[in-house]
Amino acid sequence: MDNATSAGSPRRSIEDAPVRVLSARPDLLTRLKNLINRRELLASLITSDIRIKYKSSVLGIFWSMLAPAMTLGIYYLVFGLVLNNHIPNFFIYLFSGLVVWNLFQTAINTATGVIVDRASLVKKVSFPREILALANVGASVVYFFIQLVVLALVLLIVGHAPAWNYMWLLPFSFAALYLFTASVAMLTSALNVYLRDIKHLMEVALMLWFYLTPIVYSYENTISVKLHAHGIALIYFLNPITLIVLTFQRVFYVATSVTSTAIGHPTLNILPTWSVSHFFFLNLALLAIMIVLFLVSLTIFGRLEGNFESEL
Repeated sequence: MDNATSAGSPRRSIEDAPVRVLSARPDLLTRLKNLINRRELLASLITSDIRIKYKSSVLGIFWSMLAPAMTLGIYYLVFGLVLNNHIPNFFIYLFSGLVVWNLFQTAINTATGVIVDRASLVKKVSFPREILALANVGASVVYFFIQLVVLALVLLIVGHAPAWNYMWLLPFSFAALYLFTASVAMLTSALNVYLRDIKHLMEVALMLWFYLTPIVYSYENTISVKLHAHGIALIYFLNPITLIVLTFQRVFYVATSVTSTAIGHPTLNILPTWSVSHFFFLNLALLAIMIVLFLVSLTIFGRLEGNFESEL
């Protein structure tokens, strides 16, 4: 008999020892804190993405201003002169919606495959993996603001004043846009690790999604009347981008109805005639939904990332 037994304190077996389980899945609050603590890494990745895009380019990030300016010029020539749709300043209406769509589409296209593309980094370095997707969203936000600058310059040149009394709605609308884009980016980037077809599926889905958003056509003149006739107008707003696009168009295009340049000069309804308070409450409700969606997406991402290394 050994000393421990003779002393009256029997030795504990390994099976009797308390087991401590270390969670590999941080809770939601911890994940949010990790994102805040790694904000410098996020900023570094955003800067890196932009530098890589314009590496060895003579004009560099200036291309981000030149490209939308040329696009805006093409829209003016096509819709204003060649295919005259008889809507005054339609290129402003069109570009006001496109700046929103370009952020969403660019971010999703680049973020969906980012974890697979950076597999070596994911396997070797410990950091919140969702930062990779959020970095792509952040880079798209930079391009978004550059396009807004181009739009502002064009408005100044053509003498088209925005709706200043609606301008304060843009931060709420942009916040909803960012959270929605970030949520979709995190989900698709995580799912693409397990099913690589997600990246190709999203490319096709975004093409359809674009035409389900009132950018190249007027919601009020083309969609609203038909949907209200069937009592299903609200279904169209299940697409969160719809309200955001309408808000930006209301701010920058301003007019809710215009006099057509066609023969007879009919009046065309372009945008909803909602008051600024109506726009505000709709955007506020959308923002609240997007906050919940972001937290849900972050939670789902946390559950999916456990097997990233083995899948990659």
